Amino acid sequence: MMMLYSNLPQIDLHGYDRDYARIEINDFIRDNYQLKNQKVIIIHGVGTGILRKTTHETLKKNKLVSSFKLDNFNSGTTIVEIKKRNWQNSTFMIVYKTLCEEREFGHVHRRLWK
Repeated sequence: MMMLYSNLPQIDLHGYDRDYARIEINDFIRDNYQLKNQKVIIIHGVGTGILRKTTHETLKKNKLVSSFKLDNFNSGTTIVEIKKRNWQNSTFMIVYKTLCEEREFGHVHRRLWK
């Protein structure tokens, strides 16, 4: 069964140099992590393989990437799976839980002293 990836977010790296490609890949992954997208497409082209190698090296080092692979039907494209965003351990949730606990404690504390 052939999967179509036309509806996934994608970035085209044609014409980029290695350094700019690394920056764009990391920004693209971070933005899609924040948007809760689990799969994205990176188009690096076939050519001499410099951008493909740079893309794969960058993805290996990125902590937000769970896995990646070359597309079976197009060797100039890499399919990336991004880690799921864990709201339980996010800074926002830690602060929220702390505030809730303080509020509950303060409420109980006020009742005891009345």
